[in-house]
Amino acid sequence: MKKIQIYAVIILAVFQVSCKENKNNNSTQKEMNQETTTDSAQTFLETKNFEAVIDNKNTHLYWIENNGLKAAFTNYGGRLVGLWVADKNGKLTDVVVGMNSVTGFQKSTEPYFGATIGRVGNRIAKGKFTLEGKEYNVPLNNGENALHGGKKGFQDVVWNAEKTDDHTLVFTYTSPDMEQGFPGKLEVKVTYSITADKTLKMEYEATTDKTTVVNLTNHAFFNLNGEGSGSILGHELQLFANKYTPVDAGLIPTGKLENVAQTPFDFLEKHTIGERIEVVNEQLKFGKGYDHNYVLNGSIKKGMNHAATITGDQSGISMDIYTAEPGIQFYSGNFMQGKNTFKSGAKDDFRTAFALETQHFPDAPNQPSFPSITLKPGGKYQTVSYYQFSVRK
Repeated sequence: MKKIQIYAVIILAVFQVSCKENKNNNSTQKEMNQETTTDSAQTFLETKNFEAVIDNKNTHLYWIENNGLKAAFTNYGGRLVGLWVADKNGKLTDVVVGMNSVTGFQKSTEPYFGATIGRVGNRIAKGKFTLEGKEYNVPLNNGENALHGGKKGFQDVVWNAEKTDDHTLVFTYTSPDMEQGFPGKLEVKVTYSITADKTLKMEYEATTDKTTVVNLTNHAFFNLNGEGSGSILGHELQLFANKYTPVDAGLIPTGKLENVAQTPFDFLEKHTIGERIEVVNEQLKFGKGYDHNYVLNGSIKKGMNHAATITGDQSGISMDIYTAEPGIQFYSGNFMQGKNTFKSGAKDDFRTAFALETQHFPDAPNQPSFPSITLKPGGKYQTVSYYQFSVRK
């Protein structure tokens, strides 16, 4: 009987030691996984590759993070280089495509990856607009139209940058009078921050000394399944917009606001991006897919327009967009041609990323019925957009 008791004590002791070791091993493994996950954000990015001199200004790589969300930026173009979010399995996933060097962005055939866009986001018909009786001309860079501020918009300038804390980065830039044909010296400030509720916050400010036009945004290209994961057509999208602005063959708005009902542009209920993208439709033909401005319908949340909700079909990562802007441009990656290499080594193949750009409407200076983007001396351009991340399992 005593032998049985002794054996029982020995077995119990061995079991306890084994459990403790397994617990320690699991804890160690968990810590290793967390370290690996954190380190993976920097796998494809080296600081030295973002150290350059452009227009006699130094470029750098900057990191901000908060509560598990981590973002990399460069002051060349005020660009979001990458954004890491945990997926449904806890794996840190880079949901913003980009290059692994300043040179990569400079040489890219797509100049807008992750860039802060200005002075005027989207298209201006024939690069012409009139202010206070005077006509101005912006260099044409999109067929017979001007796109995203002309040939050398804000995506190609070196911004001043200040990291004010671990989760906030402030870009500033002074655009001189008549830069790219726009009147007035424009003082621009863009603050990117990550909040504790897993939100990338974008705040834009500008002042001018002459009457001018301003429409700032960010042109991040997203794939919520992760950079290099393939097509975005399986992403599920909801847009809180009853109307959109139809365009002509040059993607200039006609001036009308069309109802989305009974068209492939109706995302009031959730649909995958690819569900109707190939249907016979003149507007889809003009854009080679979706490349249109949606008129937000005033679904208010967080004190702003709830513009969109989109979810990656593989990752379960969901992104909600809230904005003070009246519109949002949905672009389904129709002009991606596999000519550029991302930081992960993947190519920018056809429809492997999408953009959802908060904005005033395209060609606003030439469309009297659209919300105005005119800024006068003494006034202040100020707007904000939130991109909040969550997971659906």
